Amino acid sequence: MRSDLMKAGLARAPHRSLFKAMGLTDEEVARPIIGIVNSFNELAPGHVHLRTVAEAVKAGVRMAGGTPLEFSTIGVCDGIAMNHTGMKYSLASRELIADSVEVMAMAHPFDALIFITNCDKIVPGMLMAAARLNLPSIFISGGPMLAGRYKGRDVSLSNIFEAVGMVRAGKMTEDELAELEDCVCPGCGSCAGMYTANTMNCLTEALGMGLPGQGTVPAVSAARLRLAKQAGMRIMDLLEKNIRPRDIMTAAAFRNAVAVDMALGGSTNTCLHLPAIAREAGVDLPLKVFDELSRQVPQLCKLSPAGPHHIQDLHEAGGIPAVMAELGRAGLLDGSCLTVTGRTVADNCAGKGILNKEVIRPLENPYSPDGGLAILYGNLAPEGAVVKKGAVLPEMLVHKGPARVFESEEEAFQAIIEGRIRPGDVVVIRYEGPKGGPGMQEMLSPTSALAGMGLDASVALITDGRFSGASRGASIGHVSPEAAAGGPLALVKEGDLIAIDIPARKLELLVEEGELARRRAEWQAPAPKISTGYLARYARHVTSGARGAVLE
Repeated sequence: MRSDLMKAGLARAPHRSLFKAMGLTDEEVARPIIGIVNSFNELAPGHVHLRTVAEAVKAGVRMAGGTPLEFSTIGVCDGIAMNHTGMKYSLASRELIADSVEVMAMAHPFDALIFITNCDKIVPGMLMAAARLNLPSIFISGGPMLAGRYKGRDVSLSNIFEAVGMVRAGKMTEDELAELEDCVCPGCGSCAGMYTANTMNCLTEALGMGLPGQGTVPAVSAARLRLAKQAGMRIMDLLEKNIRPRDIMTAAAFRNAVAVDMALGGSTNTCLHLPAIAREAGVDLPLKVFDELSRQVPQLCKLSPAGPHHIQDLHEAGGIPAVMAELGRAGLLDGSCLTVTGRTVADNCAGKGILNKEVIRPLENPYSPDGGLAILYGNLAPEGAVVKKGAVLPEMLVHKGPARVFESEEEAFQAIIEGRIRPGDVVVIRYEGPKGGPGMQEMLSPTSALAGMGLDASVALITDGRFSGASRGASIGHVSPEAAAGGPLALVKEGDLIAIDIPARKLELLVEEGELARRRAEWQAPAPKISTGYLARYARHVTSGARGAVLE
């Protein structure tokens, strides 16, 4: 056992004495030591209940003959960090999470790991660590929040962000906003739409690193605790059979995850996270794979914010196994990929089917013949940009308008809520990329303000930053190279015409090349927005959004 490095033999008597200082018996020390990586905190509703989940996981480990030992990681709540300096730290926390797990697992040689996760950067950060360490591992999330109820309809976090714009536009009173505020997020769990957290938890299941139900069993359900116990028991079988993350997270498995992402219409942030996880697993996953599969895989689901359904509806409709079974029927998945069940994707999906054909549409009647995400290229994004195509209104799939240029999210948000953005405009927010932000902050506040004010039907937004999975509309992010690296976004001037053609995957700045060359010669890189601390170090080492914003 790997844990013998810290507990076996005469020379490890001091080490054993420290284990005994924590109350462990000789029998517990002798068993396989399973690291329980818990991202519990009291700041995120997705994580506030993870102590309970961890106790269920540890019970499963003990039932199967292991000794669980728990340690923690950080976890940012993106909703609370949104629209202020805190959001600059969210994406950057992904690398800290991966590094901290590596430190703990190398300093204390566990035999295997169970990752308890839930929210946006915590899921990919832990998956990166699992791939990097390549110890037998399994994931169990805290599960999705139930949708709230407001005036007879289901609501979730995107609704409250959009309601701020509705109040500004005179479409909702402040009293109604307060009423919505009290009921939109009814309890623990990752926010109820197909936002980044739930997208990544569903894709963890699609990758094969979580048991069936990992992405969709509600946080408040007893089934979530049973699933946690099963994960605890399963890790012992994975350890015995020496099944490791890189046996599961293969190139074919990542293609499966991207295909499921397209069918779900998931968050654009997957185009950052999946390549970063793949890199740790020794797999190359460029944006062109997302582009290729987005043209082949139909969108079968329209979940909030793109549609009226929430994760609990997806679960009741058959969950990720039903989605994967449907894609497998068309040969759009590799069914031979291994999973943490010890069985293949095809085995896990056998006998599964769609239970609600409006929540998960069959291949013969998709919401769209192509996937929910699209990768755009052109002289404004030579290395690519990403849009959640499935959440764009039909009238905005093709758009041309004048650029309204802002040097930060805060400036753009102020202009929107003050009514300075007009129908037809293309809002450009630059110097918010991985280096320029730094940290590539999410921009749910401006996109939600546009939607709440009814401008998502006539205004596009383009940025080298990124968007929350709760964003909708013609919101085009990850523009690469970013402005701070001298990318073409830095050359846009107020009033320049920008042409967007999402079906044709085009993003063009309609300015003569000679004029762009003149502007390029005059351009000077701006001073860093943050010059001390972690973000300053992060900005020096982070790469393009097109490469997953990984560190070099």
